[in-house]
Amino acid sequence: MNLKDKVIVITGGGQGLGRAMALFLAEKGAKPALIDMNPEALDETVGLCLEKGVEARAYVANVADEQAVAEVFSNIVADFGALHGLVNNAGITRDAMFIKAKESEVTQRMSLQQWQQVIDVNLTGVFLCGREAATKMIETGTQGAIINISSISRSGNMGQTNYSAAKAGVVALTTTWAKELARFGIRTGAIAPGFIGTEMVMSMKPEALDKMAASIPAKRVGDPAEIAHAVAFILENDYFSGRVVEVDGALRL
Repeated sequence: MNLKDKVIVITGGGQGLGRAMALFLAEKGAKPALIDMNPEALDETVGLCLEKGVEARAYVANVADEQAVAEVFSNIVADFGALHGLVNNAGITRDAMFIKAKESEVTQRMSLQQWQQVIDVNLTGVFLCGREAATKMIETGTQGAIINISSISRSGNMGQTNYSAAKAGVVALTTTWAKELARFGIRTGAIAPGFIGTEMVMSMKPEALDKMAASIPAKRVGDPAEIAHAVAFILENDYFSGRVVEVDGALRL
């Protein structure tokens, strides 16, 4: 796919990885349609994209709300006239140990709320946005690609039962959709980042950040632009589908 003038939807597009993706794709001439819950961050990212000479728009919506998702994708197609790609980037964490116990006494458990909040956004949100994007592409006869942001935590990570389960599920969706949607000219891909230097990560205490970096064979956290580059690769490579790209500096959890 040549990205010039292509409409690419990015969820969680207001800040962090989503903003990096939007700016990277805008540099290539794409038209970002950004979905987020934070209108101020969205407006700032849209402004940065406009400075690069491309069309960009902001949409405030909760990706875990079925009706809101259906409405926002209809609005995007109405505004831009097409939809060529989706990056399912929106995600949250609610870390907690599955069970905490001391001397055979259980002192704490991951709550159903902690489980459900992460599953709702990180897995159900991916399903809902992916379904709407595929629907719009098929209805308009547009070939394109859906990219789901997973994580190296999909293999399991202490304190992240909810997050790991969701990110593993995201990969299963990616593989399944690749098989089902190929006949419509729709490809899929997943990206599994390691520790990436977003605002949240870089705000950690210096000693904690140094310890984290030391555990990575590359001896540094990743740059958000390096994840954005992987997004562009999947969008641009028309023979890539149904696979996971790990961008983690050789870190394996």
